[in-house]
Parts: sequence; structure tokens; C-alpha cells
Amino acid sequence: MRAVGFIAAAMIAACGTPPTRQAAAPKRASLLFFADTHAQLEEHPELFWDAEGRTEVVQAGGYARLARAIADIRREVGGRALVIDGGDTFQGSGPAAWSKGDVVIAPQRALGVDLAVPGNWEVAYGAARMRELLGATGYPVLAANLVDDRDNSAVYPATLVRNVGGIRIGFVGVTDPDVPVRQSPAYSKGLRYLPAETIAPHVAALRGQVDVVVLVAHVGLAKTLALVDRVPGIDLVLSGDTHERLRAPVRRGETLVVEPGAFASFLGRVDIELVPGRRPTFEWQLLELRADRYAQDPGVAQIVEEALRPWKDDEQRVIGQTAIPLERYGVIENSADYVLADSLRATAGTDIALSNGFRFGYPIETGPIRERDLWMLYPVSTRLRVGTVTGRQLRAFWEDEIDHVFADDPRRLFGGWLPRVSGMTVRFRVDRPRGERVTAIAVHGEPLDDAREYSLVACEREGDAADALCRIRGVANARTLEVDIHTAIRKQLAARGVIRVVERQRVVAEDLPARVFSQYERR
Repeated sequence: MRAVGFIAAAMIAACGTPPTRQAAAPKRASLLFFADTHAQLEEHPELFWDAEGRTEVVQAGGYARLARAIADIRREVGGRALVIDGGDTFQGSGPAAWSKGDVVIAPQRALGVDLAVPGNWEVAYGAARMRELLGATGYPVLAANLVDDRDNSAVYPATLVRNVGGIRIGFVGVTDPDVPVRQSPAYSKGLRYLPAETIAPHVAALRGQVDVVVLVAHVGLAKTLALVDRVPGIDLVLSGDTHERLRAPVRRGETLVVEPGAFASFLGRVDIELVPGRRPTFEWQLLELRADRYAQDPGVAQIVEEALRPWKDDEQRVIGQTAIPLERYGVIENSADYVLADSLRATAGTDIALSNGFRFGYPIETGPIRERDLWMLYPVSTRLRVGTVTGRQLRAFWEDEIDHVFADDPRRLFGGWLPRVSGMTVRFRVDRPRGERVTAIAVHGEPLDDAREYSLVACEREGDAADALCRIRGVANARTLEVDIHTAIRKQLAARGVIRVVERQRVVAEDLPARVFSQYERR
């Protein structure tokens, strides 16, 4: 044994130090993620804000610019990238509504999407049409919690595995289980939505097969974070629905959660690095697709132009004028929705008007208001619905709606932002317990009387109960008017003339900033 040891030592002395084992080279892949484009195919004005709340409106977005940013990154990483769409793709514009989503198909295919999940608005044209549209894109669609109501079969696969840059990535898809309540119930007839926790066995199955487990979730940021707390084993979540512009990722234990804004104005980029024997690492960037930073892909621009050409004359029709910018951003209130709510109340002649807190829609600049702007803000045509409610019902309604938007328990969060009002003011505090947040309500300057009856107008929701109005149940004398919401707004814009001022401070959170852009960060 000593002789052997001596020979080995001599050999080492003669040859130098023994060679060390070379560290394995890291593997790299990129995920390019967008969500909630809402059929905004063209460049448009976009409102940007910074951490101090300073705002500016610049030209941004559009599919041609989104395509160019995707192509540039794919070249940069040598093709080691996947493109993922987080849903709400086919609804949100006049041409999309008029063609039942058809105008989006060719531009969407041109982006080179690798996989997607359906959003809550994908059912806007009915369940059968949703299947047709997503089927026409040519890429896989995932949804672990969506089943056919007739035979309980899965509408889409739950998972997909892809090898990118030598990294095996397992994807799980989940969509909003509240679709049958958030949207008009008739939209999703024929579909059944299972709880989001349905993903748990799929995540567990992937965990032993892949290097990275990615959840693509269209359930909203806060609900996604709560879901991650209940379902272990997820490395990365690509979140959609709430249009949150996350500059920095949210870490939940060992899970990273990101969300990429909306309207094709942003592209999220996740760079993954994997060293064998270690956990994967992630780097997140939220790219603002401003016109002065990103060029447009001319080929995709041509595809968009051809898709929209049949609808150009309809889109450009002037229906009003504004001397002030109108925008919909704002969790609590905004100028564009107040113009719409005022129009509904003037048409119906009621005490109060309520309009839903939709998140979609880019700013309308000063000058003409066009048909495209109206359909961007209200891309679903419904008739007006009126009825009578008591002050007590209104107070309970506002307590519920405030909780839907600001509940500390994510399981109670529901829908979009706060309703928009006309003829009413509401003051509240977020920091109070559930059911005790409202501090004051007034109708036309007079304190709300719980025993008094008030007339109310809102929008019809196809499939709602006969006594329902804007999620208020037990409405007296509820009836649907013959006039639709677009006709009402056109008429009132024409009668109003140039919009020079919009009364704000109708809904005020006493313990939050005057303008709140983020439901999650509350700033």
C-alpha cells in the first residue's frame, strides 16, 4: 500500500496539482409574458406613472411593437425563449366586438405565442365562440379548472412541458373560477369552473418531472398570492387579470409572482438560470413598450392594418368633443367613467346611476371622441336597466363592493375596481372592519336615508335574476329599457357639447391617496 501511495504521490508531483472537477455550465431560458391585451392591436395613448404618482401620457403599445420587442429578445437569447399570453385577448375594442373576436386572430398568430390561458372575458361572445377563437390561434391553451358542463370533460389540458435551453419547464394553467358571476351568466353557459385549487395535483405531478414549475394564472394578483400559499411546489407564477404593473416581483416563500400590465403596452421578461443541483433563479423585467423606445414590426403592422380595415370608417365616427383628457385608470374613481355614468343617469332620469368598475381602456386625448373610444370603454352592448332600491340596500351594496376591492382576505376579492357613480357621493375608510367601512353617503347632497326609496339605473347583465341590478338583489320595479348603453352615451355626448370639466371626488377613501392606481399596492 505504501508503494502505491508513493507512486501516486510521485505522479502528482510530476504532473502538478490534480485537476479539479469543472463546474457545470448554467442553463438559461427566457419567458416573455403579456396579458390582458383586450384587443388593443394598434398603437395608442398610454398613461404611465411613477412611484411618486407623477403621470404622463405617451404613445405606446400595439401588436406591431409587441412583436418587435419579442423578436429582438428572441434574437438576443438565441431562440431560447417562450412567449406566453395570460388571457383577455379577444375582447376590448369595437372591431373585436363587431367581428366577435375575428380581428384578433391573425395579429395574435403573428406574435408567435407558444401557450396561453383563457381570461375571464374570453367568453364575451359565448362559450362556443371562445373555443373557436382559441382553436384558431394554433397554440396550446391550458386551463386545469375549466370543464364542459354536459359531460364533465376537460375543455383544455391542464399542463404542458417544454424544453428550453436544456431546462425542462412544466406549465400549469388556471382561469378565473368566478367567471359565471363576474360576467353576464349567459356568456359562460355550457362551461363549469372549478376552484383554482384544482391545480394542486397537477403541480405535484409536474414537480418530479421538470426543473421548473410555472403557473400561468388568470385569477388576479392578490388571489394568486393566496393560491400559492395553499398549493406548494410552484417556482414561478405568471399572473394576469388585474392589470397590475409589477416593477419588482412579489416573493411568496420560494415562489416568485409577476404581472405584466395590460393593453399590449408592456412585455414582461423572466430570465431563468439553472445550475445543476441548485434551485433555479429568476430575473424579472417589466418593459414599457413606448413608441420612443421600441420600433414596430412592419410585417405585423400590415397584418393589423388588414384586420382592421373593414371597420375603420365605423371606428373613426365622431360622437363628441372633449377639452380635457379622459382616462379610466383609478381603482376608486376616474374621469372617463364619470362621463359615462352621467350619461346613463341623464338618459334614464333616475336619482342615481351605477357603472361597473371595468379595468380596460386607454386614455382619450383632447379633441374628438370617436366611436372607437366608446367601444373601448364599453365593448359589450347592453340595454339600460332601472329599478328602485332603499337607502339601506345602497349602504349594504357599497359595503360589499368596498370589501370586494379592498378585503384583506384575498378570497373575498371579486371583480374589477369600485363602481362608478352619478348623483351620489360615498366616503369610506379601508382600515375599518368589513361592513363598517362607509363613513358617509349622500344623494344629490342630502345624507342617505335608509328608509327612503331611490331610483337607480345600471346596465343589463344577461342571465341575471329578474330582481337584480348591478349585483343588487331585491330591486323593486326592476325593468329593462329599450335604449342600449351606446345609444344613451352618444345622445348625451351630443347634447353636452364640449366636455370641459368632470366633477370628481364622488367616491373618496379617507385613508388612501387621492388617486390610487394599484389595487394590490394601494397607491
